[in-house]
Amino acid sequence: MRVFFALLSCAAALVVPVLGLATQPDPVTSDSLSDVHLNVVPRTDDERGRVAKITALPTEFDTAWPFEENAGGAQTVRARNTADAFSQPAANLNFAQELDFKVGNGMFRRIWVSAPASTLASDGLGPLFNARSCQRCHLKDGRGHPPEGPDDTAVSMFLRVSIPAPEPVDIQRYIAGTHATAPDPTYGTQLQDFSLPGQAPEYRLQIDYDEVEVPLSGGETATLRRPTYTAADLGYGPLHPGAMLSPRIAPQMIGMGLLEAIPAEEILARVDPDDADGDGISGKPQIVWSDAHDAPMLGRFGHKAGNPTVLEQTASAFAGDIGISNPLHTAGSGECTDLQTDCTAALHGGDPEQGGFEIDQVGLDLVSFYSRTLAVPARRDVDAPQVLHGRQVFFDSGCAACHQPNHVTHRLEGEDPASFQLIWPYTDMLLHDMGPGLADNRPEGRADGQEWRTAPLWGIGLTKTVSGHTQFLHDGRARSLLEAVLWHGGEAQAARDIVVAMPPEDRVALIRFLESL
Repeated sequence: MRVFFALLSCAAALVVPVLGLATQPDPVTSDSLSDVHLNVVPRTDDERGRVAKITALPTEFDTAWPFEENAGGAQTVRARNTADAFSQPAANLNFAQELDFKVGNGMFRRIWVSAPASTLASDGLGPLFNARSCQRCHLKDGRGHPPEGPDDTAVSMFLRVSIPAPEPVDIQRYIAGTHATAPDPTYGTQLQDFSLPGQAPEYRLQIDYDEVEVPLSGGETATLRRPTYTAADLGYGPLHPGAMLSPRIAPQMIGMGLLEAIPAEEILARVDPDDADGDGISGKPQIVWSDAHDAPMLGRFGHKAGNPTVLEQTASAFAGDIGISNPLHTAGSGECTDLQTDCTAALHGGDPEQGGFEIDQVGLDLVSFYSRTLAVPARRDVDAPQVLHGRQVFFDSGCAACHQPNHVTHRLEGEDPASFQLIWPYTDMLLHDMGPGLADNRPEGRADGQEWRTAPLWGIGLTKTVSGHTQFLHDGRARSLLEAVLWHGGEAQAARDIVVAMPPEDRVALIRFLESL
């Protein structure tokens, strides 16, 4: 059986039931959020004033701004022109932290094998999986890409899946505005295209593209790729009739610990769901339930901000992508569902020495620390005239309304390397409606089928150097930064139209600025 869906087909969008709050327990709202994952030292009034001053949007564009070159604050490292540009430890790690980084890196690169095996600390793969290691998806800690033809695998890309539900799966943890969805009863929450011997893979990802011509000012033309995704060769029968599918490529890894340390209070201060200021931008927060802290938290990680912390993002990737059980996802069979009986009955690699899991809390913490402390490379050519002009074009076009240039992280106890850093990620960490062109028509948490988290832009100009390609957006459809801009719609439609209509030399400068990030 083959399942076809086109991302641009709004008519095919499934309507998810709106929950009646009268029948629900007291809902969790953004007012009750706190950064429980961090050991925060409250800011003084003096610090608040300094932060407000240094993060105020600039009005002068003829020179580089103070500290702009150090995109990751004190964690910033020299920009390398090799594939290792994203694989460096944060510059401000102490000796013990550098050791943890190296051990975590080894576990990030570890190739998992099937159980039972003589390598007890490395067995438990699958039985269904998308990759055999973290490194296989995030090669060189960079960005994934779609398969490059029928002979290429989708090792750094997969399809998420869910179905509409009449009420939340866990009604006691209902969060106001959350769309009620549930896993596909047969295939779970994502499709795996690899399996161990004796097990059938769940599917084969097939992508077909139609080309769309976009006329630009100055007689120029851009060509976009409109994808249609096929869940081909389904291994366990048909998907649920209401299955909603969403393609995802692996994002780059740099700066995650810094994003995790941005105060939720400051992110929430930019929320404007009803566009009260009339600027056309109406970002809203993703709020998810944290299994690690048993509390509602601000969603920060994933294309729709579905995970609140690096630890929980790491734990869910181990379970879903590799089939590795851990303290937050305890099933030894990974993502296998109850209807996949051979899969759930297969041997797993849980060891008593690791609390019965395939990776224990110590290992999970080490991989999370590695992911949290990958350094952001320094900006390049910040004083170049074309870059400075492109930066002004970026602001004048309205791009900075969502891609907020800078933040200051929490002051944290101890020697936390993310503590009180001025950083330049170019994201507001909020959900925005990106229009029907980028819609996956699949809600996730409080994000609807057209909403995505603003992607950080730091390091984006090194994508070719690190990953060997220039494919962007949540599904890699854009083959260049210009194509990525031209796919923007919804709240970004006005900015996108300005880019289409501007003089060609301004477009060139804009792309040159983005390449310097």
